[in-house]
Amino acid sequence: MTRSTPLPLQVAVAEAPSARKSPIQERSKARVERILEAAAELIVRGGSDQLKMSEVAASAGISIGSLYQYFPEKAALIRMLAERINAHSRECIRDGLKDVFDLASLQSSFAALVDVYYTIVNERPVMRDIWSGMQADRQLLTLQVAESRACGQMLADAMFKVHRVRARADVKRIEQAAFLIWEMGEATIRLAIAVERDEGAALVEAYKRMALREITEPLA
Repeated sequence: MTRSTPLPLQVAVAEAPSARKSPIQERSKARVERILEAAAELIVRGGSDQLKMSEVAASAGISIGSLYQYFPEKAALIRMLAERINAHSRECIRDGLKDVFDLASLQSSFAALVDVYYTIVNERPVMRDIWSGMQADRQLLTLQVAESRACGQMLADAMFKVHRVRARADVKRIEQAAFLIWEMGEATIRLAIAVERDEGAALVEAYKRMALREITEPLA
């Protein structure tokens, strides 16, 4: 989440520097990109629940056997889409919190992240449907919880900058609070996009007020 324009869902995952790839590797990478783009488009049209691997293969212009070589099941395909979204989200969070230096900047940066995240999710129906698919699959739900924990730790690190931590117990409390704040934020956004726009916006504002109180006085 950041104030800049979000990257497309299909942006390639960053790779570590390596030797020049062979033509076979390049073709394989391009095929994976086509698969992911086709899956994202189909999810937008019909939702993740209705996604069929045969339709993904047809849309990507490959055989169903080739598709299963890359993604042995639908959950694996949704997982990669989710991991790309998560990677971009973490980058945005780091960017949004990097200039925090006092309580006021922490409050404004956090509120801006929530606002931008809500806007992005409203503008990207594929994210909503991938969320739904993750909630219904235990392994994917575990991925989502781990992501909330990682994002919560980034918030905790920002809180450490502006709050004096007296003991290890205080550190643990801040980390738990930040984890909970982030997970509740995800749940709030899911709820907000499921109701009418005005009510959704009001729910997001209510969440920000509650979260900012905890962020402001985590040790009270």
